[in-house]
Amino acid sequence: MAIVFVLVATLVLAVIVTANWYVWRRLFRDTTRGPGLTRRAGATLIAGGWLLAITALVAERTGAPFWLQQVLAWPGFLWLALSIYLLLAVVAGEVVRPLLRWFLERRARVQGTAPEHGPVATADASAQPEAASDAARAPHEPGGPTPATAEAVPQADGASVPGGAPAAATAAASPAEGVAGAATASATAPRPHADPAPATSPQPLTTPGTTDTTASTPTGPSRRLFVSRVVAGAAAAAAVGTVGYGTYGVLRGPKVKRVTVPLAKLPRAAHGYRIAVVSDVHLGPVLGRGFAQKVVDTINATQPDLIAVVGDLVDGSVKDLGPAAAPLAQLKARHGSYFVTGNHEYFSGAEQWVEEVRRLGLTPLENARREMPHFDLAGVNDVAGEDEGQGPDYARALGDRDTARACVLLAHQPVQIHDAVEHGVDLQLSGHTHGGQLWPGNLIAAAANPTLAGLERYGDTQLYVSRGAGAWGPPTRVGAPSDITLIELASKQA
Repeated sequence: MAIVFVLVATLVLAVIVTANWYVWRRLFRDTTRGPGLTRRAGATLIAGGWLLAITALVAERTGAPFWLQQVLAWPGFLWLALSIYLLLAVVAGEVVRPLLRWFLERRARVQGTAPEHGPVATADASAQPEAASDAARAPHEPGGPTPATAEAVPQADGASVPGGAPAAATAAASPAEGVAGAATASATAPRPHADPAPATSPQPLTTPGTTDTTASTPTGPSRRLFVSRVVAGAAAAAAVGTVGYGTYGVLRGPKVKRVTVPLAKLPRAAHGYRIAVVSDVHLGPVLGRGFAQKVVDTINATQPDLIAVVGDLVDGSVKDLGPAAAPLAQLKARHGSYFVTGNHEYFSGAEQWVEEVRRLGLTPLENARREMPHFDLAGVNDVAGEDEGQGPDYARALGDRDTARACVLLAHQPVQIHDAVEHGVDLQLSGHTHGGQLWPGNLIAAAANPTLAGLERYGDTQLYVSRGAGAWGPPTRVGAPSDITLIELASKQA
């Protein structure tokens, strides 16, 4: 067993290290030209973020000083969420990367074959004879152009002599041409009365239909660097934006969700009975008294007949979180407020919290039942309590009840629905899943629970699962908004 644990732990560690190396490579190595400060800063950011996250988790579980938990929780837990979406965004960028490179290459090809716009740097054939006459007259008239500033003179083979060099100079440069050079000079002798031509710098000749591509989109390594930077920047922006919006959604408080649940055994007099269901508040180093007050105010605004707190209220001891939970004393419902433990209560001292919520005015249902005016309300401990000898006891909570009456069961985890079906429960109210909390965590949560969120039927028993009011770990939700559900019971007799 120990060997299996070590192998699994090693595999998980290898996956995490590989994933973070991949993120570092795409965000920092591929976006820089070589080793330097940026790459080192990226490695420090990723390694430091994970160090903070692990330290925050350990501090919470080991009961470190609460101030230290608070200092570590915000950066550490937010890094967990950010690292998930950085990885997902970088992976998505692998699809964008070849498309962007293809677009840039296509653009470069189009620019490389586009017709040149504007004047073409070639000689005007119609102006050549007169230009030659003007050049011939220049030596005999004052103000005429000097040989150094004359225009190019066409030659017998259709070429030009740059700068309008005199024929003698041409002949001197090409003695082999002999008489041909002299004949050319005579044929192109300048005429008088010509306007002086301005001195111009030699311009490179271009062929019509082509263009110079030296200033076009970068190619080779430059293009790869450009693509890497664009994709990395977009991935980082998407990840930060996603985490930021998801965190805002949690901190602003849960919204009310209304669900109608028909019960065959519910009498007509109970039609429209309202139960406010709240789960997974997770008061702790991040979500404190202010958040608890928002939850209480939201519940009270629904004016429920009964309030059901179905577990995972806290992540910490009564000593540290007692002040944060104090607003629960303000809960108001016609038939009272009830509480059952979740798995996180057993990480935080379940017995102490049971006594604390009782002091605050809630009624704990530890494998117990209460007869309400029109139905039975029962509650069982969470399955995590089995390790402490305080697990769920369905026989104690449901064994001797009147089966002719409708029964509503409070049980933290949806997996407890199978026992509820065996004991003839009409409706089970649960939480625990958070609806996945961070997409695509919903895929994992759905595989581990019979119902991820919402209302489903199992035989004659219905199960409703709340996504929860708070968040565990990162105070962030993506694709699974928090809620407080107002269940309205409906009588089929009505």
